[in-house]
Amino acid sequence: MTTAPSHTARAQSFNAAAAQYAANRPSYPPALFDAIEDLTGRSLTGARVADVGAGTGIATALLHARGADVIAVEPGDGMAAQFRHTNPGLPIVQGTGDDLPLADDSLDLLTYAQAWHWTDTARSVPEALRVLRPGGALALWWNTDAHDVPWIIDASRRIARHFAVNVSAERRNIDPRLADPSGRLDFAHRTVRWSRRVPVDTHLANIGSHSIFLVAGEESATAFLTEERRHLLAVFPDGIVEETYDVELLVAIKPPAVNA
Repeated sequence: MTTAPSHTARAQSFNAAAAQYAANRPSYPPALFDAIEDLTGRSLTGARVADVGAGTGIATALLHARGADVIAVEPGDGMAAQFRHTNPGLPIVQGTGDDLPLADDSLDLLTYAQAWHWTDTARSVPEALRVLRPGGALALWWNTDAHDVPWIIDASRRIARHFAVNVSAERRNIDPRLADPSGRLDFAHRTVRWSRRVPVDTHLANIGSHSIFLVAGEESATAFLTEERRHLLAVFPDGIVEETYDVELLVAIKPPAVNA
């Protein structure tokens, strides 16, 4: 019987694939950052922000472009090295959401793009409350596959069968009860749909950079991706895949009387 890779092993798997991640993962639409400003009630311009689990800096760079005074927090050496290569002008420090290397009451906004589910909420929630100023906000978001698009439904089922995983589990992340089981944070939820058109090779490299593939072993991952190319070209004979995403956003404001 094969033992499922541990949560830690999956989290650490990205370090060896940092360049692949940076080159092929989807970005985030401007409407996401509009929604963050709407739900937090303040502009990103001039806001003091920490982007945790920053990875290669996809979200960090976009926050900076919106005018935020942003610092990245990333635990992985490989991802941090790629971040510095891609974003040489942006500050980055080593750390995790469970033990933030940040001062008390120092932030207007704390963000986690595709990263909150790697934390231990018993630790990351108090840490978020500690570093946020009163009235500051915690924003969590995930690019999730749009599961009302037929070809995406079919592809998800193929992944589930091949790797014996529940690919729909990613949507559990947006449940506020799971985002903060302690109930101290009152999350607002917003969904932003967007899409991008990419060559089939980019799409395959994108899905291949997910932890399910990275921990499966090269033989298993390659076998799936080879067969998946055949399925995709039947749907997209011109070799251009239209990926459709729902960005699921959760935002909670730190009340004035709440402490870590």
